[in-house]
Amino acid sequence: MSVDIADLVRTRTRHPEAIAEAAARRPRRPLLGASDRLMIVAADHPARGALGVGDRKFAMANRADLLERLCLALSRPGVDGVLATADILDDLLLLGALDHKVVMGSMNRGGLQGAAFELDDRFTGHRPEDIQRLGFDAGKLLLRIDYSDPGSLTTLEATARAVDAMAARRLPVFVEPFISRRDERGRLRNDLSADAVTRSIAIASGLGGSSAYTWLKVPVTDNPDDMARVMETSTLPAVLLGGDVGDTPDDQAGAYEKWRGALQLPTVRGLVVGRSLLYPADGDVAAAVDTAVGLL
Repeated sequence: MSVDIADLVRTRTRHPEAIAEAAARRPRRPLLGASDRLMIVAADHPARGALGVGDRKFAMANRADLLERLCLALSRPGVDGVLATADILDDLLLLGALDHKVVMGSMNRGGLQGAAFELDDRFTGHRPEDIQRLGFDAGKLLLRIDYSDPGSLTTLEATARAVDAMAARRLPVFVEPFISRRDERGRLRNDLSADAVTRSIAIASGLGGSSAYTWLKVPVTDNPDDMARVMETSTLPAVLLGGDVGDTPDDQAGAYEKWRGALQLPTVRGLVVGRSLLYPADGDVAAAVDTAVGLL
């Protein structure tokens, strides 16, 4: 699908109400289909200033290219939907790419990549009322906890209130938890050891006054063999996140194998993957998406 940026800008300029109108008439579907699995393509990275893919520092900065890749991914059999911020979802609404798809709004993007305040991940994206008003199907939030940073308590509290607000509207919310720390150069790193991921799952599962609508979005641990033990920490349904998988086809193949094993676990219900499918090492978006769908 070729995206006409001039046409999108023309609509945004002359008929901004067209976005709400497109949302109102969008045909919806249940969160889970007949397979009881979820395959979601993620594209909420740019709003946090995370534009790079591998050694391509601004790979996601070309909006027309990103939208074309998203439309292609969403057109592939077995892809259930998309996770993104308002600017991208509004474009996809105008393009008619979200019909009969699961639409997940990204809720907190305030922790800009590389910023001194990166862990102060405030809710600058979709609010629960926005997700409900637009007829979207779920929300997602990022929860990074640094035991040495007192500000993490503020993030925890804000996350709990967002979980409450989503549950009050009977809207699923996907919580992506990490134990994080800064390295010797001050860069934020997520700890993917089994102990850290176990602890993050336990913390995220207990947030808010109800867990009825809470899902987890979790990484595969450094040692994939630890995943069975890690996922015993909670009964909440979970999806696997993609993360950075490397720059070569071999790296991509290795990621697929890690996902394949973890997808066999009883609480793991699917995948939410972004850059590694939209910008695969060999450039073949359709093949990368089809391979990921095949793992389900």
